[in-house]
Amino acid sequence: MKNEIELLIGEYPLLNKIIKLEEVIWVNDNILPTSEALGKISLGMDDIMDASDRLDRFAPFIEAAFPETQASKGIIESPLKQLSNIKDGLVKYFNIEAAGDIFLKCDNALPISGSIKARGGIYEVLKHAEDLALEAGMLSIGDNYGILATEKFRDFYSNHHIAVGSTGNLGLSIGIMSAKLGFKVTVHMSSDAKEWKMNMLRSKGVEVIVYEDDYSKAVEEGRKLSEKDPSSYFVDDENSVNLFMGYSVAALRLKKQLKDMEISVDADNPLFVYLPCGVGGGPGGVAFGLKSLFGDNIHFFFAEPTHSPCMLIGMLTKTHDRYSVQDFGIDNKTIADGLAVGRASGFVGKTLENLVSGCCTITDEKMNELLALVKDYEDISLEPSALAGFAGILFSESAQYQAYLDKYNIKANKINHIVWATGGSMVPSDIAEKDYNKGKRLLADRKSL
Repeated sequence: MKNEIELLIGEYPLLNKIIKLEEVIWVNDNILPTSEALGKISLGMDDIMDASDRLDRFAPFIEAAFPETQASKGIIESPLKQLSNIKDGLVKYFNIEAAGDIFLKCDNALPISGSIKARGGIYEVLKHAEDLALEAGMLSIGDNYGILATEKFRDFYSNHHIAVGSTGNLGLSIGIMSAKLGFKVTVHMSSDAKEWKMNMLRSKGVEVIVYEDDYSKAVEEGRKLSEKDPSSYFVDDENSVNLFMGYSVAALRLKKQLKDMEISVDADNPLFVYLPCGVGGGPGGVAFGLKSLFGDNIHFFFAEPTHSPCMLIGMLTKTHDRYSVQDFGIDNKTIADGLAVGRASGFVGKTLENLVSGCCTITDEKMNELLALVKDYEDISLEPSALAGFAGILFSESAQYQAYLDKYNIKANKINHIVWATGGSMVPSDIAEKDYNKGKRLLADRKSL
């Protein structure tokens, strides 16, 4: 293993900076025209529409089970907000001009579980629930799915078990929805997970098992235990096509929001999307959906903590899930619990290797600083991992980013930037205040330099 790592470092010099925990941006030199790249993938628009239709079928159940979704008629979606003031803060504290308009996709405000995981995680639980009920003859596709909110179905699902390995937010989405339907639920959590997320799950009747090791160990142990139970269904964040497709539906919703806001997406007005990345399922599914809808007019970058750059290493070296960050001497310890993943999804990496524009990293300190900045300038509260996407903005004046624009004849002032916020609305107020105050102190130190 040591010799393999040394050979990779020799072949890919950028690894030296990554190993030193420096912030970096990597631009993919293996991009293909979207139509060609999508042609190599077994999934397509039919699969995205199938997932969207399933979520529509479940809307009556979601509306009945979760009163907070009544205004949206059971549709789980978040707003797209233009950040009108943030540029002043970026100039003041980071000396970044950031040409083009900046928007925040507020998945921090998604109902039920308050993070991007409400998309894929909830979708996979609903699909499994539908499959079980259809197989048992209790449900037909044409039924009003509001009937799933009755005791008859809760009793039925109580004989079935759902399990998942998680650093936090996926566990919340799986746990909350599964428990609401009546399933027995076990969430296997890594030591990186926040205590408040564990407590929230337990309050919903979810069994939480905590491991001293990181995310990969939680998944491994959870999978082993689930395989021993014939009634158990394991949600595999590393390889799940169902999770991936649930996330992809976000693209259909975003397309409508852009149209309603009269924001064009074309060759002259490209869309740049920056997606916080852990194992890769969430950002990968969203990116796949966006590429399927917008083609070459959309460009996406994955953003990771400097301490957990698993997707960057996998994409850069084209080895995907062969190595973990620990194999390179990186500790995988970060405040961004949802992104604290040591080994990337090989499924996502291989699926998107010809579509991703690049990857970039950001320090824990900068995520804290940006958390305070967004709160002060836009009055939006986020959790630290939700700020990772701003790495794309901070690198927008780098030589590598500018070379990318030149290669594709893109004018910086015509770009619409979307930073995808992953979570934040469910963070307890005392913890949110603590994160904010830390960010303010860091900003003050930066300003005094």
